[in-house]
Amino acid sequence: MEILELIRLLRAGESDRAIVAVLGLNRRTVARYRAWAREQGLLDGPMPTSAALQQRLEATLPAAAPPQQVSTVAPYAEEIAAYRARGMELAAIRARLEEVHGHPVSYHAIWRLVRHREPRQPDVVVRVEAKPGSEAQVDFGYAGLTLDPATGAARKTWVFVMVLSWSRHLYAELVFDQRVATWLLCHRHAFACFGGVPARIVPDNLKAAVVRASFTAPVAQRSYRECAEHYGFLIDPNPPRSPHLKGKVEQGGVHYVARNFLAGRTPPQPIDTLNDALRRWCTETAGRRVHGTTKQAPLERFTAVERAMLRPLPPTPYDPAEWKRVRVYRDCYLTFDGAYYSAPYRLVGQEVWVRGGSRTVEVYTADHQLVATHTRAAAPGERQTCLDHLPPEKVPNLTITRETCRRHAQTVGPATTRIVEGLLAHRPEDRLRTAGRLLRLAQQPSPARLERACARACAFGAEDYPTVKRILHEELEAAEAPPAPAAAAARAYTFVRHAGEFVASLLGGSR
Repeated sequence: MEILELIRLLRAGESDRAIVAVLGLNRRTVARYRAWAREQGLLDGPMPTSAALQQRLEATLPAAAPPQQVSTVAPYAEEIAAYRARGMELAAIRARLEEVHGHPVSYHAIWRLVRHREPRQPDVVVRVEAKPGSEAQVDFGYAGLTLDPATGAARKTWVFVMVLSWSRHLYAELVFDQRVATWLLCHRHAFACFGGVPARIVPDNLKAAVVRASFTAPVAQRSYRECAEHYGFLIDPNPPRSPHLKGKVEQGGVHYVARNFLAGRTPPQPIDTLNDALRRWCTETAGRRVHGTTKQAPLERFTAVERAMLRPLPPTPYDPAEWKRVRVYRDCYLTFDGAYYSAPYRLVGQEVWVRGGSRTVEVYTADHQLVATHTRAAAPGERQTCLDHLPPEKVPNLTITRETCRRHAQTVGPATTRIVEGLLAHRPEDRLRTAGRLLRLAQQPSPARLERACARACAFGAEDYPTVKRILHEELEAAEAPPAPAAAAARAYTFVRHAGEFVASLLGGSR
């Protein structure tokens, strides 16, 4: 208490109530000092100095003695001190005293005695101020419900905030999730808004940023590391359970946005409308306020000094990509974001890394070798296939059509075309795959041998796949072809007797 200020208020004729409101004293204390000042003749006449008033106060108005109260555990003070020296907690000390002395002991009495004998030293903190452009702090905070423009439904919403540590200028954006892709896209938007990149980013230990939180060796998420390499900033995760070390974004960022911009907005509004308003608010309201610590407007500090100290943006913005470790299934496909992508069949059963960007999906082996690149599927459930990834013996059955069979047969020869057309025209069974097997016989021997084998099969009237395959296997396609079916039939009928003889025999004619 400043005794000089109190005497001045008393000499000015202020009431006890007014002095209580100004100095925050108890009314009985004010009345006591008023009586003392009247006795000392201090309410009129020349005003003593502050030092003289303090000396007179100590000489004529000693401090009131505090009330005396004997602790109920005072008789056990030495026992408690011994227990504390052995590292026992207060609850254990209480239980041991009750066990030894046979009556209840107050826990709060023990706590007061220990606190009096072991006064706590206040934690000393050191404020660390960042240089312009050297640091930004980022975090997510819950922002209530907003309307999804696509469905019109109310959804849980989070606010992403990035605060430049020197100027306190901030960027904020409302989003529907805290996924890796969203986290990276918000960074991209923030850097574009600032027109540059700070040297270091201080995130919290959320899963989109850090896969292993640690005081000494934190590990950042792979996609976040790739983003940092693209923009050239360092990732400096906040130590676990230490939110006070990033108070610029905790209090001056997330909480400030929640208490000022988001407060009182009911019912839920469309998220795109709120984001437009939030961008204006960050510049016109948050940017122009006088900051409580710097005593300057954040936007002015940013424009005048910090903007020029940021690292320049790269020529192209970062394509937000999500890294995920998945297993290749038996069908040579892997699943990423609900869609299916092929991978080389030699990787079946193995774990691979998948990098999903906004336009492409890349597949890497465990030792980071790129083995596949696909166009990103437009919707879950779609399947992206590269035929080279599948076993060679399985590919023909996937690509075969009637048109391709006809075209292939025509390149081999007329006999092959005749047999293939017969297989394709067969009803009701579908012989398409059989026609494909027949045409694949041209790959092992040669198209010329297949054509001769088909010609021999046609000559015998056996226009089917097993016959052609047997002819090639026994190498009979080069043997002399048999006579035409019509000539053979004519020779067979040369030795047949006339039908009249058969009728005569039935009627009992001569033999």
